[in-house]
Amino acid sequence: MDLESLSAVRESALDYFVRSRAIQRRRACMEQPGADEAEGWGGIAALGWPGMLAPESAGGLALGLDGAAEILRAAGEHVAPEPLLAVAGLSALLLARLGTPGADALLAELVAGRSLPALAWQESAGDLSAVPLACGCEVRPGHTGGVLLQGEKLMVLPGAAASGWLVSARGEDDAVLLWVPRGTEGVTETLVPLVDGSQASNLRFEQVALPPGAVLAEGPAAQDALRHALAAGQILQSAELLGAGQAMLAQTLAYLRTRSQFGKPIGSFQALQHRCVDMFIHLEVAQATLNEVLALAAQGLPADRIEAEASRVNARCTAAALQASRASVQLHGAIGYTQECDLSLFYKRVLCLSAWLGNVSAHQRRHASLSGDAEATAGAAEWQGEFPRTADWSAMTEADFRRMVRAFLQQCYPPQLRYLSHRARWSEMREWYLTLSAQGWIAPAWPQAHGGMGLPADKLIAWIEELEQHGVARAPDQGIVMIGPLLIQHGTPEQQQRFLPRILSGEHVWCQGYSEPNAGSDLAGLRTEALPARDAQGDHFVVNGQKIWTTLAQDANHIFMLVRTDKDARKQEGISFLLCDLRTPGITIRPIHTLADEPEFCEVFFDNVRVPAENLVGKLHGGWTIAKALLGFERIFLGSPKQSQYALGQLARLAQARRLFADPVFAQRFAALRLDVLDLSAAYTGFANIVRAGKPLPASVSLLKIWASETYHRIGALLVEAGEEQGAVAGDQLLDGQSFNVLSPLIGSTAAMIYGGTNEIQRNILAQQVLDLPA
Repeated sequence: MDLESLSAVRESALDYFVRSRAIQRRRACMEQPGADEAEGWGGIAALGWPGMLAPESAGGLALGLDGAAEILRAAGEHVAPEPLLAVAGLSALLLARLGTPGADALLAELVAGRSLPALAWQESAGDLSAVPLACGCEVRPGHTGGVLLQGEKLMVLPGAAASGWLVSARGEDDAVLLWVPRGTEGVTETLVPLVDGSQASNLRFEQVALPPGAVLAEGPAAQDALRHALAAGQILQSAELLGAGQAMLAQTLAYLRTRSQFGKPIGSFQALQHRCVDMFIHLEVAQATLNEVLALAAQGLPADRIEAEASRVNARCTAAALQASRASVQLHGAIGYTQECDLSLFYKRVLCLSAWLGNVSAHQRRHASLSGDAEATAGAAEWQGEFPRTADWSAMTEADFRRMVRAFLQQCYPPQLRYLSHRARWSEMREWYLTLSAQGWIAPAWPQAHGGMGLPADKLIAWIEELEQHGVARAPDQGIVMIGPLLIQHGTPEQQQRFLPRILSGEHVWCQGYSEPNAGSDLAGLRTEALPARDAQGDHFVVNGQKIWTTLAQDANHIFMLVRTDKDARKQEGISFLLCDLRTPGITIRPIHTLADEPEFCEVFFDNVRVPAENLVGKLHGGWTIAKALLGFERIFLGSPKQSQYALGQLARLAQARRLFADPVFAQRFAALRLDVLDLSAAYTGFANIVRAGKPLPASVSLLKIWASETYHRIGALLVEAGEEQGAVAGDQLLDGQSFNVLSPLIGSTAAMIYGGTNEIQRNILAQQVLDLPA
């Protein structure tokens, strides 16, 4: 569905849940154990929602998984008590995919709201397998033979409201799907009260005799339909969990803005603000992951791939909702611990959803298993043909694009530069930079009109992943990732013509001049001064002052910088943005060694440095607007998955060499980190699309920098732990014939949480500019 249609579906769902008093009805279910879950099903049926996933030929709405996800997210925001996920989700998905006469008849009853069939598939706690292990059936031959069913099923939802059960069983040769109406002789049902006020059923089938028509499907068709229904249901469950988490964050923010202590709103306390920001970040990453997985699911993926993606999004949304539920109770204080607070309804609903259809750990393990199988066969095919300078990259399949990039790296990237443990210097990377430049691939995110590749977001992520997996070092690239995009948006045509081609060719190597001594993250507190002047050579600025933490300035020949052009104006109004040739007389550069003993940063001193007036970007005294745009580019760059992907690749190399994947504790931690990186890529894609559309980046881009750097740090910490004694070894080591440095990612990630604005400053920005918490 298009965005407008999805928005309409969401607004309609929110309106219904408000009008039907869904929150109050959930409370009634909590306070009256055994209440009828299907009490509000008539209202659901009137909207046609039982058939939201059924085809139009069956009388359904055919909303698609993305449309249904909006209804489930709205249901989560209002803790709706109706068994939408169980019936209109799982059961409808299964019946619609089967398409047999028996399934079609049941689907018609479901769509009409006359029947609430429940899917009975699980046989042991924590089992995600769609293969029935113990529940068996004997299909007797002939038209009058019928079926004999024996076995047990657990956690069947809905409980007492179900009209009957769609049962998966093992036949003589393969899976069988059966319809068992409520009241069938030999079925014993034990109702299990759940913490959110709903019920589940545990079923026992003792020599249950069923007619031949009870068989809905057999063999691979039955197995395929069940796997797809469960995976799609887990995606819809993710949407409901996300909605519940988002509602809890909204309730918490409202409470913090109005509750006062010590004479001020408690929402002004930084410790509470940062807790809210962390809730927000987890939920935003979960939303990005859900959007990406829904888009992938719409492509009609095979069963193993959709199961992997379902586990990925379910693990992320479950973790985010659980984190939100726990933090919300804490931030509400004592009232949050009471049943009378509506937060309790959401807390318990999240507990219920997070335990059904697989928990976080189970989905992390399944994703690791399924994606590991896929990666084992990935990349086996070779790229045939030339490497095009330009192409319609959107039309190329991702698999072909990856094969092309992989082959290019194998042929062209210098082997001695793979897996460098230090920040690469220009002298090391110059030839590779020029190779990419000659190929036309040096600026993958730039528009083709300005000499870039113009990659769409999915190909840009694939590009980053392939370079990191090959161990490609990062060249001095601030011209490509920062000043280039800024000039494309804010530079004059003359500035674009003068500077952009020289960035692409490698003639100009750039560094950033923002930070100053004693200013720290207070960027507007800069004191480097630029005074307008005129002489026989024309208008210019005379610059005096000092910049610090200037990355690889000793390798650069140009710097873009913020300077103060009006000392009497307010701090942010007297700043201008200048471009300067570092070979100009009066500039001195002094390297600073990092924790890793690398001269990565520099101090840059300006003593009466003459900068031509045409090097002013934007208006005089208008540099703060330009600075904020560049900070957006910097934060999306610092939020790139590149560093985390590289560190994860290093961790995987070490784990394979030491057979650490055989350790279930390590394997679980690695699986969780791998999903953190994958879901960072999903969030990054959303912001990259904003840049590509030429729109200003919102303040929420700060979440990328936080998630990326802290993920990078967690990977680095596990790498040092996994290295054991090697975690204390200085310098490079050898691993399978390639250089390897156990400490490099941890030390690098420590800096990543500081530069570009500390993560604490980023949290302040999000708290006040995005969450609207009081200063």
